[in-house]
Amino acid sequence: MDLLKRENFSSGAPLEEKAGYSRAVKVGNFVFVGGTTTTNPEGVVEAEGDAYRQTQIILQKIETVLIQAGAQLSEVYRVRLYVTDIKRAAEYIQAYSEFFKEIKPVITMAEVAALARPAHLVEIEAEAIIGSYLVSSH
Repeated sequence: MDLLKRENFSSGAPLEEKAGYSRAVKVGNFVFVGGTTTTNPEGVVEAEGDAYRQTQIILQKIETVLIQAGAQLSEVYRVRLYVTDIKRAAEYIQAYSEFFKEIKPVITMAEVAALARPAHLVEIEAEAIIGSYLVSSH
């Protein structure tokens, strides 16, 4: 049996080493990006109170780690957004569409009671398959 190569990608956040998790994991041509927030490497939550800007920052972070793993946004097939206030869905979707309007991955948005920090309004996961491309939309 052939084993698939696995690579872990870090964002540099101190908690990754302490807790034992990666920003993304690449297995073969699959890239899995774990829950991403706006907490920067210094531990500061960026864009506090701004759902639109938090979503933008997170998706930029996701794009960066995808590129590090050899993937690109156009290869993303699934995105999950966990939000603390579903009434702000238009703000999350406005930022999301700036990245994915033409790509059209499957998406889930779910309201949760809380995220790791009270200042987090959204946490996003993404999955990509390197080498995949759109052939049609139905």
